[in-house]
Amino acid sequence: MDALQEGRVIAGHGRHCVVETPDGARRICHPRGKKLAAVVGDAVHWRGAQGADEGVIEAVAPRRNLLYRQDEMRSKSFAANLDQVLIVVAGQPPFAETLLARALVACEASHVTPLIALNKMDLAEPFAQAWARLEPYRAIGYTVLRLAAGAPPEDQTSGADDWPALQAQLAGRVTLLLGPSGAGKSTLINRLAPGAQAQTGEISRALGAGRHTTTHTRWYWLDAARTAALIDTPGFQSFGLRHIGAARLAACMPDIAGHAGQCRFANCTHTHEPGCGVHAAVETGTIAASRYRIYGQLLGEMG
Repeated sequence: MDALQEGRVIAGHGRHCVVETPDGARRICHPRGKKLAAVVGDAVHWRGAQGADEGVIEAVAPRRNLLYRQDEMRSKSFAANLDQVLIVVAGQPPFAETLLARALVACEASHVTPLIALNKMDLAEPFAQAWARLEPYRAIGYTVLRLAAGAPPEDQTSGADDWPALQAQLAGRVTLLLGPSGAGKSTLINRLAPGAQAQTGEISRALGAGRHTTTHTRWYWLDAARTAALIDTPGFQSFGLRHIGAARLAACMPDIAGHAGQCRFANCTHTHEPGCGVHAAVETGTIAASRYRIYGQLLGEMG
């Protein structure tokens, strides 16, 4: 029997994963047993299977964090052991604020730092409208970067957007990329990781053309030294938060949480109780009305 080796899951589809070893070698593996599940970003112990060019994952190391979403029917894990999440939105097509808020709540619940990137800065009017819609998020303290990932090269180097700040944020970190379809994630990846297509092709060959479908979640190294990585995920149009629960929701929305301690009642739901500090903050405009509406909507779903 082959000796146990260490590795990291860099891609996966169904029960099959691509595991990368510390020296950069890659092997397709599958978890041993139905109860063992591995996701992109997991550190694993695996061994080669006798008489095969594949491997078996024997154990998944304890995770620092796991970002996932859950609706009434199923859970969907994005990735594990993240340093931060970059949520990409755009003014065209207009982003859904509720979807953005859901992703931020999931990040807060998983103790992963979120960043927001507003892309397509070159589309001046829709970008300006979207930037104004993001004012409550900047006021909360979230980092919001302005990008023009798909602009002509001369615009990309003009220094008008926050590209240098983004590169600094990504350096030395593992970053999950989230965003709805049409926000420009693919363009952003190709600019950040010029070899992304080659890496994708390598992963597809590892999974086996004609035998396994190409992975949906992919790990890209952003530098030759393999100190910074970007994990791409499919675009999504929904983001269930059933795993968080009503009791934790306020704590996962920093603007709500910042005033919850001023409520008369310790078990205040911030919906109808007298002496509510959150209500008072909404009335004075300290908490944006749109954010409070989203809180009420999410609370209703969890109740």
